[in-house]
Amino acid sequence: MPTPRPLALAVSLVAAGASLTSQAQQTEQLSTLTVTGQAATKTETPFNETPQSVSIVENEQWEARGAETVQRAADYTPGVYTNQVGASNRYDYLVLRGFTDGSVSNTFLDGLKVMSDGGSFSSLVIDPYFLERIEVVKGPASVLYGRASPGGLVAQTRKRPEFERSGELRLGVGNHAQRSAAFDLTGPLDDERRVAFRLTGLARAADTQFDPAEEERYAFAPQLTWDMTDATSLTLHAYLHKDPEGGYHSGLPFEGTVVDHAGRRIANTFFEGEEDFDTFEREQQMVGYELEHRFNDALTGHQTLRYTESDVELEQVYAFGWANDTELNRFFSSGDESLEALTLDNQLEARLTTGAVDHTLLAGVDYQQRDNDVVWGSGAFPAIDAFDPEYGAEPTAMFPDIRRKRELEQTGVYLQDQLALGHWRLNLGGRHDWVDIANTDRDSGVTSELDDTQFSGRAGVLYLFDNGLAPYASYTTSFSPNSALDRNGDLIEPSRGEQVEAGLKVQPAGSQDRYSLAFFHITQENLATKRASETFFRATGEIESQGVELEAHTQLTENLRLQAGYSYTDVTLEKTGNANEGNTDNWVPRHQASLWGQYAFPQGGLAGLEAGLGVRYYADIYADEANTEKVPNYTVVDATLGYDLAELGLEGVSTRLNVSNLLDEAYVAGCSDIDFCYFGAERSIKATVSYKF
Repeated sequence: MPTPRPLALAVSLVAAGASLTSQAQQTEQLSTLTVTGQAATKTETPFNETPQSVSIVENEQWEARGAETVQRAADYTPGVYTNQVGASNRYDYLVLRGFTDGSVSNTFLDGLKVMSDGGSFSSLVIDPYFLERIEVVKGPASVLYGRASPGGLVAQTRKRPEFERSGELRLGVGNHAQRSAAFDLTGPLDDERRVAFRLTGLARAADTQFDPAEEERYAFAPQLTWDMTDATSLTLHAYLHKDPEGGYHSGLPFEGTVVDHAGRRIANTFFEGEEDFDTFEREQQMVGYELEHRFNDALTGHQTLRYTESDVELEQVYAFGWANDTELNRFFSSGDESLEALTLDNQLEARLTTGAVDHTLLAGVDYQQRDNDVVWGSGAFPAIDAFDPEYGAEPTAMFPDIRRKRELEQTGVYLQDQLALGHWRLNLGGRHDWVDIANTDRDSGVTSELDDTQFSGRAGVLYLFDNGLAPYASYTTSFSPNSALDRNGDLIEPSRGEQVEAGLKVQPAGSQDRYSLAFFHITQENLATKRASETFFRATGEIESQGVELEAHTQLTENLRLQAGYSYTDVTLEKTGNANEGNTDNWVPRHQASLWGQYAFPQGGLAGLEAGLGVRYYADIYADEANTEKVPNYTVVDATLGYDLAELGLEGVSTRLNVSNLLDEAYVAGCSDIDFCYFGAERSIKATVSYKF
């Protein structure tokens, strides 16, 4: 595979514009009220100048709601379905615009892909306590990031060292034996303020509603920033994470959870596994650096690198269909996986002017490499009574292990130009990728390989009125590798996606309020499909997703803040090669609405008190691709109370009470098919006390 020389190629792409007149100064500094993002363009771009739908979730928003995973942090984001696997917190399942593929592996951290292996148990997570913000880019984004789902991506930005000293200590307790402790310290290390540090740590554990399953997590992130010169900065960072217990992660049949089975319904606390065969342990380490150099006022270079290691061990006894009126069939699954990965991104950003047109040029070369050694086990277990369970069973059969080596390598070259002419904004971008994939059976030595090249593009146009109104339209494409094999034992070529989007963004002048409306149509083709009579796959599948999304963030009064969202998502199985062709895809709510309000009492006896209430609504969810059953619509209510104890003379001390599923609604969140439906989380109550200094 031809591999471009990253730095040389990036320099040559920018040098092509050397004859252009360099701007004398950077574009006028944005107002402190302007809401900006980086994920959609990899440059600092105002919200209402980006011709693609992007939702921005700030740290203070999910902290107020008590979110402890990225999927819970995105609960109130339209176009993002976060209840795919109900009460499970093991992975960050985020279904974007109806695309369930890649939902646990389409996350990025600081512009680099989090190198999970979506075809295995090695899906990595970042705890949101270590993050500053989350940006959800809706629709294809391969033009800057390479392989990705056509539904979009979730870009996370970590907290960084600061040159002003500050810190936080936090303790928490709650029902289900929740207990947690966290700290976050940052500040300069020298009198000249050239070197700054940040140390962030977390320990958390809890029982679950599915006794005896438990959750436990430890994470630590040391960072160091060195401003070597006024023009050059280097940040070293690490993220060390261990989950000794991964909680519950399983589903039960539609009949017995959503509707009665033999006249009875399974309790939403039922555990169908075996305590002695129920383990999930994940260790992940990420280390890397960010290097930035400003050559002059017009040209900046940026390089980021991250190395990742992950080890996952899993054992699970799970149910698969009814054996009779009371008992569920059970099987065994295990995994032992070891993953190593390297990601690198080189960028040059140039701000130039040609006549009346201002350009923000971005040229880059990135590289991804991942190896994952896996051993997967399976077996059979005795059935269990779903209404009067007895535990302590041993396996009735164990089958031979499957041993695989899963390798991926990708090199991409991209170029983007953001043009500004008066009120007009134009975004043009193109990218070329070289992708190598190899899956090796370590017992037989047989390797399935794919060497492929892909082109991705984007074109978007936006008109920015003086009052902050910005209508836009865009066209974007994506690609995503398949892991399925064809009749010859070869990997199927990557699936391809394309989106047409039109919308309206509004950020009223002089405020941080923002509103957006987006209409989209996405087609993904070349999906792997399999006929019932065949053991191999064909690249004949096609999915169509279309819909509308509305989002509003507004400060109604000085003390009242509201966030509202609605999405209509219609996902059709256009080509399947079976009887489901033309049906609606399951596991996706057609209607999703949310409202969160937060009020800070300004004075009097309630001064220092803050109250928040949220409502989430999900409707029209099919339980299977055959569209024979639907999950009942459900509504979840969340609430918070916070109090600043500075009103009582305790400066820097605050308390917060968070309640999710306030009404303790018992519901099924969704189904992957008729055999696997997932209970939603029951009521959770947690109190925290924080000291900031």
